[in-house]
Amino acid sequence: QVRLVESGGGLVQAGGSLRLSCAASGRTFSSNIMGWFRQAPGQAREFVAAIRWPGGSTSYGDSVKGRFTISRDNVNTGYLQMNSLKPEDTAVYYCAARQGLALGTTQYEYDYWGQGTQVTVSS
Repeated sequence: QVRLVESGGGLVQAGGSLRLSCAASGRTFSSNIMGWFRQAPGQAREFVAAIRWPGGSTSYGDSVKGRFTISRDNVNTGYLQMNSLKPEDTAVYYCAARQGLALGTTQYEYDYWGQGTQVTVSS
């Protein structure tokens, strides 16, 4: 089992930045892929970014390319740097993990999930 805990959410004005963190514990050797998803009220869960460890290969959703950066210190700690935030980025952000070769871009590919952290961007 892998436990994931997100932190770093909050309220920010449009154009601002936030950095989310994801701390993994437990059987982290079975979670070489870390992903971030988000879900706004009434909407489907949306892929944001994913990263492989080791190696650092990344993938981003179209709506965040060029503004968000995913990174990872090691198999236990990952980050999502969010710049130039927009009101439409408002959502609950979830960290997820899986074991595999491909960077998963759908929620169904991930086995482990955090509880989520709220990000609110005011206009």
